Amino acid sequence: MRELAFAVRDAQPVSWAAVPQLAFSLEITSPHPLRGLTLQCQIQIEPARRRYEPEEQQRLVDLFGEASRWGETLKTMLWTHVPVNAPAFEGTRAVELFVPCSFDFNVAVTKYLHGLQSGEIPLRFLFSGSVFFDDAEGRLQITQLSWSSEATYNLPVETWRRMMDLHYPNSAWLALRRDLFARLLQYKADHGLATWEQTLEQLLG
Repeated sequence: MRELAFAVRDAQPVSWAAVPQLAFSLEITSPHPLRGLTLQCQIQIEPARRRYEPEEQQRLVDLFGEASRWGETLKTMLWTHVPVNAPAFEGTRAVELFVPCSFDFNVAVTKYLHGLQSGEIPLRFLFSGSVFFDDAEGRLQITQLSWSSEATYNLPVETWRRMMDLHYPNSAWLALRRDLFARLLQYKADHGLATWEQTLEQLLG
């Protein structure tokens, strides 16, 4: 279905979600009537499509190395895969694409997004799956959509920060090995510390 066109128009935090989640407004355009779509969307981050302030470069050294090497190290990053479904339509149909977002700093994508101060996050959306339609005799047909179908969108960094602030106001989430967590827990108890912030502040001296 090479006639299908995809465009991402907007993105907003999902305020009612139990975990951090973005809702992307996806427009699908078809010149022919469709019975529906059942697709998968692969979302990629393309770091080379934006400029970086000196402070951002410093925060991203852990991912890409020194800025002098970024011509070689700024590679496309896979963010996630999410399903895309649309009911029967003709012309243009808008659907919401819900994308859960991790705040685990062991994940490369989280490190990248957290390292950005302002501007936009360059995204590419790739689509694959099944398209349902009627032939000239009214019989149901199914065709496969290749990964060559795509759309781009520049997500404002502010939108991502707003979403995380809904779930983790003035805080961050860090996953630790269980044995290391057990040692921290024992240290906290042994020193009569009330919060994890106090525990880490004392350890950092």
